[in-house]
Amino acid sequence: MRTRRTRQEEADLDITSFMNLMIILVPVLLMSMVFSHITVLDLKLPDIASSAAPNDNNQLNEGLELVIEADEMVINYPVGVPLKRLPKIEDRETGELVYDFGTLSLALQEIKRLLKEKGKDKKDILILSQANTDYQTIVRAMDTVRSFKAVVAASVVNAELFPAVSLGDAPVNEASDRPGGSK
Repeated sequence: MRTRRTRQEEADLDITSFMNLMIILVPVLLMSMVFSHITVLDLKLPDIASSAAPNDNNQLNEGLELVIEADEMVINYPVGVPLKRLPKIEDRETGELVYDFGTLSLALQEIKRLLKEKGKDKKDILILSQANTDYQTIVRAMDTVRSFKAVVAASVVNAELFPAVSLGDAPVNEASDRPGGSK
């Protein structure tokens, strides 16, 4: 008896559907990586030792400050000397009073330009805020003082303003501390 063995053909692997899946999946995964990027901002604490030491040269403190108060932002240069006051403005959509970060950016650009004309390349700024200042306001202020949008060769880029940001507590308003002063 002879048994005939039939020869079985090996099936070809059809990986077309798998390749289609990879062609779609790889770009989607690569694009989603951009959205998971985390930005880290280096902050510096004010140097207590240098501010507590007496100034032997009798020079003005050349520090730049942004003080965030309840009803306005104040740019001080040198430290403690108000240079520009930016009162809150009314938001067009909600009608609430909000800080004017657009004017703040323009004012800081002008200060940067004036400092460069005097030969000073200042990169640091101290942001002082009240204890009850909203977190989002502080973050927005930090973003505003670090850079601004500028057009260079038909491209929008972030131009540097004052990237070395320090944080601190704003001084208490003297008018509310004096006897007979308003609170």
